[in-house]
Amino acid sequence: MSRSDGLAVGHALDFHALPIMTYDETLAYLYDSAPLFQQLGAGAYKEGLQTTEALDAHLGQPHRSFRTIHVAGTNGKGSCSHTIAAMLQCAGYTTGLYTSPHLVDFRERIRVNGIPVSKQFVTDFVEREKAFFEPLHPSFFELATAMAFSYFAQCKVDVAVIEVGLGGRLDCTNIIRPELSIITNISLDHTQFLGNTLAQIAAEKAGIMKSGVPVVIGNATAETRRVFEQHARQVGSPICFAQDNPQVVGATSTQDGWTYDTRTYGQLRGELGGYCQVENTNTILTAVNLLRGRFNVETQHVREAFSRVCALTGLMGRWQTVSLHPRIVCDTGHNVGGMEYISRQLQAQQCGQLHVVIGMVNDKDISGVLALLPRTARYYFTKASVKRALSESRLHELAQQAGLQGEEYPCVDVALRAAISNANAANDLIFVGGSTFIVADLFVNEKSFGKMFGN
Repeated sequence: MSRSDGLAVGHALDFHALPIMTYDETLAYLYDSAPLFQQLGAGAYKEGLQTTEALDAHLGQPHRSFRTIHVAGTNGKGSCSHTIAAMLQCAGYTTGLYTSPHLVDFRERIRVNGIPVSKQFVTDFVEREKAFFEPLHPSFFELATAMAFSYFAQCKVDVAVIEVGLGGRLDCTNIIRPELSIITNISLDHTQFLGNTLAQIAAEKAGIMKSGVPVVIGNATAETRRVFEQHARQVGSPICFAQDNPQVVGATSTQDGWTYDTRTYGQLRGELGGYCQVENTNTILTAVNLLRGRFNVETQHVREAFSRVCALTGLMGRWQTVSLHPRIVCDTGHNVGGMEYISRQLQAQQCGQLHVVIGMVNDKDISGVLALLPRTARYYFTKASVKRALSESRLHELAQQAGLQGEEYPCVDVALRAAISNANAANDLIFVGGSTFIVADLFVNEKSFGKMFGN
């Protein structure tokens, strides 16, 4: 069955005749009934805010009951969103956090003070509202956004950090009027939806700017800066470029993250260890300087948030070490912009042999990513358990053209087991990445891997 607008939907199932669903049955219903971008890609993309506005009106416009911070950008949205949420939590605010995609469980997307939405709320929301939303044929993300706003309102959050799903201007989160907008950076990604040039993509992301609402731009090029400045003037949004007055004046990579010397907050210890985090930190601190006029965030809150962001918010998959013997690191970076940082970091590692378990989805710049990767590594080409996954054989073929050597494996489980078997546990490094969904498959199987190498 398909809709007239070309978006794939599931089979017409008569769920009204069934008893109340369990949590797992509810997720199966959502995945079957609403187009899911991480599975279908373009087939699940739905442009425009009409459905979101209809859902929002039906639910009583819950997003108007709490303050918000809106975060867009090609890379770094998750790290920035989680760290800012952690600061607000540390400052005593009941804080909602809405991000995507999830790695292991849908509930990761919707958190209050770091705690995921309850299974009961998810099942109750769907059971209560499906008679209204089924005729609308919403996308999965539209439903998740409506659910998040309703949950935050029910929990009476003081503020919610809302991460854009894709783009900005037509993203369904763009019904909010935030205290602050943040655009982390721009690189070529999702070009089939957002445009083929940095300027076109910047214009889509600039669509989150609102009249009278300040916006922080984390990193801009000459091409994107002009777009941001022009759009800010048109809508009347005060604009601040983080790179013009850097808050980070020095950064030292450590075994467990970064040590930052900053203009305003002294020395900070950041537990997120990726090379991209220096730029993210500059963006975050610039944003916090503006937020301090609206929220009571003190230096001690900033320090605690940076040092404990993962524990405070549940953030996973950002240059994260999941094993020490052998050392296994994963990262969700999945496009050229993100892989530029990851590649530099991989090449800087002091280790024996580098083993790379890699898979990608079929709508990314595959050749661009492969061209960045170190030639001396041993590769384990695989695919994630999503429909958008590029086959391991095609990835292997493209990798060979880029001068990368390795073997094919049918899934992350098998690929990682092979890498562990081949690695010297004392000094080799295994990196797992190339796609958010490769990392997701890693975490799904993490317990069984832990038993294998004694962690």
